[in-house]
Amino acid sequence: MPKVALYNQNGSQVGDIELNDSVFGIEPNNNVIFDAVVMQRASLRQGTSKVKNRSEVRGGGRKPWRQKGTGRARQGSIRSPQWRGGGTVFGPVPRSYSYKLPKKVRRLAIKSALSNKVLEEKILVLETLTFDAPKTKEFAAVLKNLSVGKKALVVTDGSDVNVALSARNIPGITVVDANGVNVLDVVSHDQLIITKAAVEKVEEVLG
Repeated sequence: MPKVALYNQNGSQVGDIELNDSVFGIEPNNNVIFDAVVMQRASLRQGTSKVKNRSEVRGGGRKPWRQKGTGRARQGSIRSPQWRGGGTVFGPVPRSYSYKLPKKVRRLAIKSALSNKVLEEKILVLETLTFDAPKTKEFAAVLKNLSVGKKALVVTDGSDVNVALSARNIPGITVVDANGVNVLDVVSHDQLIITKAAVEKVEEVLG
């Protein structure tokens, strides 16, 4: 089992913690991580692009000239696609880009992302992370004590709402509940800060 240091909010090491080998110690599958990131990013797309087809553009109700006898090509409407100001053929319409990978693939992806952080030594486990009140200054002090870089994902067990409120004004810091840990967040942040209680929750769900 991988063993990592356990820190307190002052940045001092208070011991070690053994992580579940089946969650934090697998051989990372980078292809599955890539697939999961693409899936999540696709699900974030709005899909609101829209054009008007010939039935939606204004005008064109009358036939521009008679069918025969003019020497010109026959036309039924000045709002046909070949006319300036006409409708668009096969243009984009509102749609959902989201799709889902199989459950086993999604579980393998998040395990691989977490194991990557352990291998790269970019995971910090905190004994506890609590605040008496929402204070950005206190949260910034904790990050300084731990020598955390500009982009970090903080995973909590969700028991203290003051943590999320204290961190929301700090650029590059994202706080998520243990139940909401996802591949895109783990991959897009340089460091992973997770509380001991959150580790137990993640291992319970993914183990």
